[in-house]
Amino acid sequence: MISEVIFLEYLSCLLEGDKPKCSAIVAHLIENKVDPKELYERLFQRSLERVGKLWEANKICGATEHMATTITECLMSYTYPVVSAPEKIGKKVIVACVPKEFHQIGAKMVADVFELYGWEAYSLGANTKESELFKLIKEKQPDLLALSMSLYLNVVRLTELIESVKKEFPDLEIIVGGQAFKENSPEFLGQYFNVKYVSSLKELEKFIKEKSKPEKKSIA
Repeated sequence: MISEVIFLEYLSCLLEGDKPKCSAIVAHLIENKVDPKELYERLFQRSLERVGKLWEANKICGATEHMATTITECLMSYTYPVVSAPEKIGKKVIVACVPKEFHQIGAKMVADVFELYGWEAYSLGANTKESELFKLIKEKQPDLLALSMSLYLNVVRLTELIESVKKEFPDLEIIVGGQAFKENSPEFLGQYFNVKYVSSLKELEKFIKEKSKPEKKSIA
């Protein structure tokens, strides 16, 4: 369990741009076998949410917010050996951000959680172009598509992308999540077949566990 003291120390270092101290805190937690999902949710995600609120309240400048994001992305790359499962289960997911969506950390976290459970995760990062996404879907033939959206002003682009995917790949299951839905209802997603909203990393973990179960073979 990541204590409040550790979280506040990490947050303070993050806001100061002290990457070495942030790295040391993360290294210490990894050495002490902290669950990678807790590291992502209770340290990375929570600290960035706090940073975002400080920026919205004009208590920090945009440069500080970008700096914190950059440090976090770097630290996530350090944790990859921990989250990458040694054995794959034969399932694939493509994780992408909505077009014109430039916040990609949430999508990276999602991809890493899938990796933790043995999935092959292909993360496309920020501002995914529809044409490039479609090329990769055709190439990789994934079991699932995960879409991330941090800003609700991109909701029209999200719906357009879902409709395009459903037209081109009608059987492809889609999950949607992101900071944009913290204060906005995702109910409109119910109009689409095989599209599910996932509200948190904990819910994502439950979803992945269910999807990772071996398929039952019918007896002729």
